[in-house]
Amino acid sequence: MIDDAIRVLAGDCTVITDGKDREEYRGRVTTIVKPDNTVLVHDIDGYQPVAWLTRADAVSSDRIDGFSLVATKGTQTLRIATHDQDGFAHYPSSAAGTPVGTCLDCGGALVRSSGVHCVGCGDRYGVPTDATIRDEQCDCGLPRMRVERGLAFNVCLDRACESLDDAVREAFDREWDCPESGCDGDLRILRRGGLIAGCERYPDCETGFAIPAGVVDGACACSLPTFETATGTRCLDATCERQIEETIGAAGDD
Repeated sequence: MIDDAIRVLAGDCTVITDGKDREEYRGRVTTIVKPDNTVLVHDIDGYQPVAWLTRADAVSSDRIDGFSLVATKGTQTLRIATHDQDGFAHYPSSAAGTPVGTCLDCGGALVRSSGVHCVGCGDRYGVPTDATIRDEQCDCGLPRMRVERGLAFNVCLDRACESLDDAVREAFDREWDCPESGCDGDLRILRRGGLIAGCERYPDCETGFAIPAGVVDGACACSLPTFETATGTRCLDATCERQIEETIGAAGDD
């Protein structure tokens, strides 16, 4: 489903802002009300609005004898009253993003912006922020994405078609021992908010580590794997003291 419409109001208007100071403007302006209640009042000059209110708490409008609009946020108020109306309309809107493919349902453009969505019908696909959308297509017709979670996985954009969780689970489920002293459990690949390697003996053992965006490239002194990430090598356990000590020691040797 497409996001809520953008409202556009145009005409000869008086614009009054009340907050710390009171200011009043008069002119032919175009007012844009976005779905998040951000109100922007544009005149002919420059790119910056002559008046605005970001994410107002409330926006009300009246179309009797032209139009009027009142937006409030805390102690701030933005009032717009028309003297001569040029137009008042609602237009469908969506987030704009980088084109990555074609929607299977409606043939509209798939774009990446906080995930991937169709600008035509609004179909959405959640993708990790570090994922790279590839030119290669899945058999279903959607693009594939490359995601690093211990290995580099190439999976379909649609998790119902090819599951990233299943791919990571197949590669690393029970691959590592729980490092907790006295626990002989294996680390399972689980989804708890994000993908984690968590002890199979939960809740008796609550050991668990978020799987970083990177590729396994060795073993830490604590016996857990290390990952090569965009910011350098790190242990699966981001708080691993042995890795920190080794890093400090290596820096001291330089």
